[in-house]
Amino acid sequence: MRRDSLFYQLFAQLPQTLFDLLGREAPQGYRFDSVELKQTAFRIDGVFMPPDPSGTVYFCEVQFQRDNSFYERFFAEIFLYLRLYRHTFSDWQAVVIYPHRQAEQVSFDPYEVLVNSHRLHRVYLNELGSLEALPLSLALMQLTVLPEAEMPTAARLLSERTRIEAVPRPEVIMELITTIVLYKFTKLSREEVLRMLGFTTEELKRTRFYQEVYAEAREDGLQQGLQQGLQQGETLVVLRLLRRRFGELPAGLEERIRQLPVHQIEALAEALLDFTTLEEVFAWLEHST
Repeated sequence: MRRDSLFYQLFAQLPQTLFDLLGREAPQGYRFDSVELKQTAFRIDGVFMPPDPSGTVYFCEVQFQRDNSFYERFFAEIFLYLRLYRHTFSDWQAVVIYPHRQAEQVSFDPYEVLVNSHRLHRVYLNELGSLEALPLSLALMQLTVLPEAEMPTAARLLSERTRIEAVPRPEVIMELITTIVLYKFTKLSREEVLRMLGFTTEELKRTRFYQEVYAEAREDGLQQGLQQGLQQGETLVVLRLLRRRFGELPAGLEERIRQLPVHQIEALAEALLDFTTLEEVFAWLEHST
């Protein structure tokens, strides 16, 4: 699982996640970035920069593999940053995110005083608590470390929570849930994952994935009159989804789909998420037309 990229997306889209980890109210105006210290080719995974020099800068590192020189590197990066950018903050804190305690290095010498200080917060994702009780941002983090057998049920739970809870930017959370599941189940297509999460056709149409596919259809110049353009656009989306699922389509099947009226195209768009073979597509057409 490409966790560095995943956690970067999570912090960039939902920067309040860091403060959820610390159990604090999220201050306004913080900007998240990955910072390269070019003089030594050091790179800090995440730096939460305060909006003004009177604030606290937060350093965040995601560490999923044991590295017995990790703290040596991490504190070296932090203190170099402090030296270079001292004018941009008044205080500093650091957070290290581990999947579990066994991933942490064995010996803290000679940094024990820093490791055990109030400035460093060590987070173990498997100890955060239940998915039902955690804030959604932290539940997303915990989702990344669940066994494959538990992930579909957990992902559906978070998907349902996103629908019913008053959360900011629910579309971002749904996209992150989908991405996490895709990282784990590499053989599934994105639409299969969305179906697994319990998406209806209308919800699927609001996802970034569907909108990108539909945008491709629009770029092909198929907007010839409002009704005609809608029908042709929907048809092209369905054909693209079928090709992504089954590869190149038989010429007769493609032509038959192009002849369907709008209401049947919409019905097929919903039904195809359950199809596993082209034979099921033919059977649906025989039954519905």
